[in-house]
Amino acid sequence: MTLPRAIERHAADDWSGDAADAVTLDYDARFRRRRTMRSDGGLAFLLDLPEATELRDGDGLRLEDDRMIVVRAAPEAVADLEARDPLHLVKLAWHLGNRHLPTQIFPDRLRIRQDHVVEAMAQGLGAQVTRLDAPFDPEGGAYGQGRTHGHTHGGGPTHGGGHTHEPHHDH
Repeated sequence: MTLPRAIERHAADDWSGDAADAVTLDYDARFRRRRTMRSDGGLAFLLDLPEATELRDGDGLRLEDDRMIVVRAAPEAVADLEARDPLHLVKLAWHLGNRHLPTQIFPDRLRIRQDHVVEAMAQGLGAQVTRLDAPFDPEGGAYGQGRTHGHTHGGGPTHGGGHTHEPHHDH
C-alpha cells in the first residue's frame, strides 16, 4: 500500500487552519524533509518535501489529495526565564543569542530547553527560572535559514569571536 504524501508546507498564517488531522512533534522532529509519520488520528503518511524544512506550530502539511494536516508542537522539558523588566529581558536574550541557543520569545519571558548550566547562568544574571513541560517553538535562524546552531569551541571554521558552530540537529 502506498502512503499518502505530504508534499507542501504552508506557514501557520498562510492557510485557513481547517485540517483533517494533526501531527504533534517535538522540536527535533519538526526539522525534516522526508520521513514516515503518523498523525494524532492514526493516519500514516510520508512527509516528502523538496528540502529539509522547519515545521512550526500551526503550519499545515498538504497531502496530495489536498487534505491538510496541522503541525502541533509537543510539550517537552523547557525552562522559562523571566526578567525584571524589558531591558533585563533584552540582556538575557543577548546572552542566549551569544550562545546560539534555540529560544522562544514571549513578551514577558524567554523559553529554552532545560539546561542546568544555562539556567544557572540566567539565575546569576537575575532571571527567575521556572522548569516545566510545554510546547517549544523557538525563533528560526537569521537570513531565513531556519534553525539556529549549537555553540561549541574547538578546531573548525570560526567567525570573528573565535567560536566554531556545529549544527545541533540531524538533516
